[in-house]
Amino acid sequence: MLIFQRRVGDRIVMSGGIEITVAAVTKSGVKLAVSAPRGVTILRGEVHDAIAAANAQAARSTEDPGEFDDGAMTVGTSAEEPK
Repeated sequence: MLIFQRRVGDRIVMSGGIEITVAAVTKSGVKLAVSAPRGVTILRGEVHDAIAAANAQAARSTEDPGEFDDGAMTVGTSAEEPK
C-alpha cells in the first residue's frame, strides 16, 4: 500500500487517466474528487466488498447442482434408457 500526504487541492494521478484530488478536509473526514474516463467503474470500498460477496455467494449456489434443480437435462442424456 502506498500512503500519500496531500493538502486540499493536491492531486494524485494514476495510469489510465484516473485522477484523485483532495477536495476538503474536515474533522469528520476527507472529501476526494475522482476523475476518470467514461467506462471506468469507481466504487466505494464497502460497495465493492458487498458486490464481491454477493457474486461469491451466487457462484457457490451454482456450484451445488442439488441446490437448484430446474429439471433440465444435459444434451446427450436421457431420463430413461430406451426400450
